[in-house]
Amino acid sequence: MLAPRPPDDSQANSATADLERRVMAVVKASEARRDPPMIRAVEVARCCVSDEKDGRGLLGFPNAELAMILVSNLCSSHNSPSMWKLLDQTMASRLVYPWHVLALLTPRLIPHRRAQPEAYRLYLELMRRYALSSPSVETGLCSQKITNAMHDALQFFDAYRAKRVYFGTTLISFIVNAITALIDSCLEDWCLPFPSKERTMDKGPKSMDLGTKSGSDKKDQLRQTNTFTAFEVVENMSSNKRIQILLRLAHLNMPELFNSLLQRLRFVEAHKLSSKNLTSINHLLDNLFSNIQKVMNSGYKQNERNLLSHIIDTGSVNSPLSLLPGAGKGGCWISIDILLESCMEAKTLMPIAAFELLTESTMTLQKINQASWQETFQALWISALRLVQRDIEPIEGPIPHLETRLSMLLAIIPLSIAPILKEESDKMHAEGTGVASRKQGLVACLQSLGQFSSLLLPPQSVVSAANDAASKAAKFVRDFKAGSSGLGMMDHNDTSTKAVGNLLHLMVEACIARELIDTSAYFWPGYVSPPLASKDQNSMLIQESPWLNFMQGAPLTGSLQSVLIATPAPSVAELEKLNHLALNGSDEERSAASKILCGASLTCGWNIQETVVRMAVKLLSPPMPPDSPGTGDANHYLTHMHMLNAVLSCLCHVDSVHILSVYGMVPEVAAILMPLCEVFGSFPPPPNYRSSIGEEVSVYSVFSFAFLFLLRLYNFYAPAQANTVSGRAGPVRHELNLDYLLLLRNSRIGAGRTTMSGSNSAGSNNPSRDLPVQLVYIDSFPKLRAWYFQNQACVASVLSGLCNRSPVHQTANRILNMICRKMNNSAGIASSSTVTGTGTGTGTTTTTTSSSSISGSSGSASEDAFPRPLLPAWEVLEAIPFVLEALLTACAYGRLSSRDLTIGLRDLVDFFPASLAGIVSYFSAEITRGIWPNVAMNGIDWPSPDKSLHLVEAEVKDVLARAGVHIQNCYPRGMPPMLPLPMAALVSLTITFKIDKSSEYSQGIVGQALETCAEGCAWPSMPIIGALWTQKAPRWHDFIILSCIRSPFVRDKDAIVQLTRSCFKAFLGPSSNDCSSISYPRGVVGLLGQSLANNFDLRPGFLFLRTCRTFHDTHFISELIFKQVLEWTRKMAGEWASSGPARLKSGQASLAAAVSAARQVAILGASLLCVAGRTLLVQVLFEETVPTMLLSSSQERSSHVGSISSILEGYAISYLMVFSSALVWGIRSRTAVYKIGSFERRARLTATHMDFMARVLDGNVILGCDPAMWKAHVSCFVGLVVRFAPAWVQRVKVSALRKLANGLRGWHECELALALLELGGSPAIDAVIESL
Repeated sequence: MLAPRPPDDSQANSATADLERRVMAVVKASEARRDPPMIRAVEVARCCVSDEKDGRGLLGFPNAELAMILVSNLCSSHNSPSMWKLLDQTMASRLVYPWHVLALLTPRLIPHRRAQPEAYRLYLELMRRYALSSPSVETGLCSQKITNAMHDALQFFDAYRAKRVYFGTTLISFIVNAITALIDSCLEDWCLPFPSKERTMDKGPKSMDLGTKSGSDKKDQLRQTNTFTAFEVVENMSSNKRIQILLRLAHLNMPELFNSLLQRLRFVEAHKLSSKNLTSINHLLDNLFSNIQKVMNSGYKQNERNLLSHIIDTGSVNSPLSLLPGAGKGGCWISIDILLESCMEAKTLMPIAAFELLTESTMTLQKINQASWQETFQALWISALRLVQRDIEPIEGPIPHLETRLSMLLAIIPLSIAPILKEESDKMHAEGTGVASRKQGLVACLQSLGQFSSLLLPPQSVVSAANDAASKAAKFVRDFKAGSSGLGMMDHNDTSTKAVGNLLHLMVEACIARELIDTSAYFWPGYVSPPLASKDQNSMLIQESPWLNFMQGAPLTGSLQSVLIATPAPSVAELEKLNHLALNGSDEERSAASKILCGASLTCGWNIQETVVRMAVKLLSPPMPPDSPGTGDANHYLTHMHMLNAVLSCLCHVDSVHILSVYGMVPEVAAILMPLCEVFGSFPPPPNYRSSIGEEVSVYSVFSFAFLFLLRLYNFYAPAQANTVSGRAGPVRHELNLDYLLLLRNSRIGAGRTTMSGSNSAGSNNPSRDLPVQLVYIDSFPKLRAWYFQNQACVASVLSGLCNRSPVHQTANRILNMICRKMNNSAGIASSSTVTGTGTGTGTTTTTTSSSSISGSSGSASEDAFPRPLLPAWEVLEAIPFVLEALLTACAYGRLSSRDLTIGLRDLVDFFPASLAGIVSYFSAEITRGIWPNVAMNGIDWPSPDKSLHLVEAEVKDVLARAGVHIQNCYPRGMPPMLPLPMAALVSLTITFKIDKSSEYSQGIVGQALETCAEGCAWPSMPIIGALWTQKAPRWHDFIILSCIRSPFVRDKDAIVQLTRSCFKAFLGPSSNDCSSISYPRGVVGLLGQSLANNFDLRPGFLFLRTCRTFHDTHFISELIFKQVLEWTRKMAGEWASSGPARLKSGQASLAAAVSAARQVAILGASLLCVAGRTLLVQVLFEETVPTMLLSSSQERSSHVGSISSILEGYAISYLMVFSSALVWGIRSRTAVYKIGSFERRARLTATHMDFMARVLDGNVILGCDPAMWKAHVSCFVGLVVRFAPAWVQRVKVSALRKLANGLRGWHECELALALLELGGSPAIDAVIESL
């Protein structure tokens, strides 16, 4: 029924005046008759009903106009006991809204409580009685009028600042303001006025006559009693569940209003001991503080008798060990182990700092696992120790080695802990109180790590550093006890305090260096070991530090330079002197200082590593002189050419690149390298330049270092195939590209570098501090931009034709002339070689014309007959694809031998190392296109892998079989292996490279390029490449086998299924039916292994981390992991169902053990899902995988799946979704770690899934799954989100929250329904009020 149109203001005022006249007439008549309050209330109600019949617009009850009439008359000329009784009766009968009446009385009575104690006492009694009543009002015109009337009444409160009028917010504002006003009145009465610029309220309405007659003594006594009564009312209100919910809503949605209440409470607590009045109500204050603290600790408070409460808590670190089957207690933290090990993947650089990701992951897992901070930090340190011990005997090869793993333990882990402690210290500083529980947890954790002696054994390379750390602590303790002033000053010649140390001593030193703990750690029991015997001390004598000689002014000669490169700097002072020399010294000093700074100090200077990283990167952008014209000043860069060449040559090493990556410096380095490439690529080399081999510094060498370094930071040669085989939702993981790196870097600049704020309080640990802050765009570098788009065009399609007279054509011919002069019998070719066209197999032809054939008679040409093309690097790079097209075409048509092709390519790389980028990019694209002929690797025309091909293939097959993956042989014996011509040319070129450390800048490019090219071939070719490289570098055998292991997973989805299944089995252990289950390791060791020294000991989890980048089908991986979670959950349910008699399985503890197993399955699935594809796979899981399963028919499964299994599957699905989203995006409302749009995507996915659940509960969607699974999923998902990730609820539609809450209440989950609505933000406040 539609409500009539409300009258305008004049009509309303007239109607209200008429109603007031008739109401007061009825009141006076009833008083004259001495009617009881009930009869008086009935007569008053008839007046309102008659107005409704007359159509005067004053409709319904509770009636706002009636409340204002009664209160205004009570506070003026009709103040009498009978009027108070009538008001009480109308409130009890809901003729008026009780909270509206209290809102009207509060500003009228509290300011006049001293003058009118009797009226104030009656008000307190009404407040005690009706403030605890139900606040709900039926939605309609009455509700809106009451809301507007209360809004008008609240204008007398100075703390009230509402601009828009809503029922819920108005109600909350009244409660908080009323409690605050009562506290202020009590403090004023006790002569403790709250020191505020504004009073809680003004003096209320002006027209007020509450004249009463009473003796002054009685009034004084009543005033004192009223003050205590007021505090009792406040305590009673804070104890009421409804009021607590309203206060919690204020805390969550109206922080300024709630903080005004907190300020009063802190003031009361500060003066509690000094005031006798406050001391007398100590019990009330304790209850009040406890109730408010309960409000502030908002969250889902579970009912201990509710099964869902046990389900959500099951599997946490606080669960009994009997409830933690499978991986055991350590399984709760498997995500940290997986994250740390994934950071060691050499082929995947990180655009975000590892310590920032670890900070968020640690805080997320601490809350999800409901662990103490000691347990959390212990899990973090142990995971890092496992990371080091896993590679304590590293294999040889161009991959990150022990230095990077030690940097994770001794630098990245402390940096990840620093913001966690800082957050707590900032909160304590803001509140002025508190206990540093996190710091205490860190200290307790470090003290307890001594029991893990096997994990603390130092690698041989750091034994000396560990002993120094232990000796430093021993000397500190000795000096402290002796009262010496030289505390901590280590004398390396002092053997009286030499001690044996381990990794714990290095960890403690790393924490002390970053001020996480202090030197009191040296006095921990057992930390300082007893002095060694004299015969052992002699073996530990340490020579004088070479850094002392350097600081005393010794020149950087060859011998001192070599020692300093291999020895990390002890402090920042040495780094600052090196930095000064690198910028202001002679050319020799600049080069030497740069190499020293980027040597062991970068890879092993763990206590100051973030400072070294910052200085090393900053050297790539030397400061401009005052008279410089701008950032593009070429002369400025040329002045520092020797320094830049030295820095780049050192930073190109594998470990150095990876250390920069884990510090999140990839975007910064990319932005700094771009102007270097633009400048040095614009100048030709000097006339006497011949080759880059040797120590000669030239514009070619600097450009090549910078250019190849820049390309290593992103997947510049990704073939088009990577974007076509990746499934419906794109590739599993987005490869980094230059545009994204610049966008990420510029977003950090624009946001004030908030993404790198997770360091120490002063920001001294921030690696990007003091780096250039100008925004960088690729359009600012026209030559780099031109090559960038040319390369993308070459990757996407074949080359287009060239005009014979174009500059690129002429440059290509000059390069061909240079290449051909070194080929056997090529004098004639060199004299007239030209490029006349491009393209092969696509309708155009490429030919090389000459006065004689390539295989013609030999002739010699002098070195000067064909001068080298001394052109700017950008011009050479532009012509490289056309040169390669001509060479490959000549080889394909038999006019150029394979040997001469390889020699020519190698000569080109020696002359211009940056050409390797063009070679890799062009060959990779051509291999993917499949238009070139295949060539036999027979040892005649091309190198043969026959000696080791089948051995490599057999070893790969054996390693995978031990990990549970069985594959077939690819190459039958007796047939020569085949490769596409570009692949054969590329691999033949790469095996001519040296394998020493000086060539790592090229190995970083060709290694990944070979694997990418192998992925683009029509058949497996990685074993052939591996066999050829095994023959080239036998000491790299284990590394090469590990690289070949990835190959089967590119095309064979069954191999991916087997590997994923093996991961779950290795982590959870074999089923109970397996009689040999005792011999299987499980948990972290079973999944990732203990050592990587032997390929045959590689565990499934480690192989998954190293191969998941080859997985292309997004939906396949998401569905695979999802199905594995459900399959193992059913298996756990089956084992639980067959474990014993029914009476033993009926208890909550037994069921909780099964749920704990399902939780472990889900957290492993979430970890694998995140490391394989991060946001993309989680998005597919939320949007498609889970909804599809819930909507699909369950008839296929109903025959062999029981109800318990369905329930556990519902729980597992919820765990998987919540854990995966939490690991990818965190659980906090906002953090600066994740990339742009991350929180919007998280909010959208959560809102979409909750809306889906709401539509199902509302009957708009029909499910096909088991109802038991559905109920378990909804209850557990909502419970997990409310308990651990309340910030996710704020973006969900209020309509969806209402439907979900109604459904939960139908399942008797009333507490969970209320908690869900409370987290919906301001729009959901009215829904919470209705539920009360």
